[in-house]
Amino acid sequence: MDKSSGTFLVKAEDESVNDASHCSVRSRFYDPPPQFDGCFTTFYQLAFDCDQGEWIKDYLQPEWGNIRFFGRTTPRAKIGTSAVEGERFVATGPSSLPCQFELSSTRMWGIGFLPLGWARFIDADAVDWTNSVGAGPTHPVFSKFDCLTDTLCNPEISTEEQLAFLHETLEGMMKPNRDEPKIMRIHTALVEGEHNVVGDLAEQCGMSIRTLERMCHRYFGFTPKLLLRRQRFMRSLTSFMLQQGSRWTEAMDEEYHDQAQFTREFTQFMTMTPSKYASLDHPILASFMEARARVWGSAAQTLDRPVRTDD
Repeated sequence: MDKSSGTFLVKAEDESVNDASHCSVRSRFYDPPPQFDGCFTTFYQLAFDCDQGEWIKDYLQPEWGNIRFFGRTTPRAKIGTSAVEGERFVATGPSSLPCQFELSSTRMWGIGFLPLGWARFIDADAVDWTNSVGAGPTHPVFSKFDCLTDTLCNPEISTEEQLAFLHETLEGMMKPNRDEPKIMRIHTALVEGEHNVVGDLAEQCGMSIRTLERMCHRYFGFTPKLLLRRQRFMRSLTSFMLQQGSRWTEAMDEEYHDQAQFTREFTQFMTMTPSKYASLDHPILASFMEARARVWGSAAQTLDRPVRTDD
């Protein structure tokens, strides 16, 4: 871990090349400093290069809320009925649907908000911004982060300077929240994956089902039942993506009763069948998830623990 210049660099750079799509993906992951423990998944840079004039299409899996800054080509993105195009700063709320996107050669900074981060930085109920993608500069709750755009999108500014500015800016925005202990208990229990019933989850978290539902709507974006289902689905999807050549029956979480149930839930979360998804090329997501798992220890945001323990 490199702590020079006040930054925490987790390893260095991971690069993969997708020959079929004639593109390369380079990822760098940065550990947010201690004052942000539990607030963010990771700060990461992605450099994506493809053949001149070529656009690549892929699907992001369900995630927590994110802000992303694009230094070259800007993406076309869609979640449900919301869409964005031509924006350097793109914001998304917590999702239970895929983000369909098209991208050409670009450089990007990504920042993912865990539920605690939503509580400290976002002055709105998460449930009101689920399954949405939009222009960051004019977004009702994310527009305040537009002050990061010029710095994070400027190739003349070094990564160290960009990170320092990012840390300083976010630290000035962060506000404590009285619900933090409850948020951390819920998030930890969700990631541990030991419960499949809302009542058991509430009991482990030491709160009533009504309080659990209120906390989840406010900071997580969805009902406790849907969050449990989303975790189960994401465990299956990441297993499939990381085990190249595997079958869905091998990747399917043990909590599914049968393959028919898994297929129904997959179709709900990804708006396509497992076989359709498997038949598509994933030039960006497959490479990024492999790098994230190898470098960061977790392939997807929703599987990140609220506080990293491997430092």
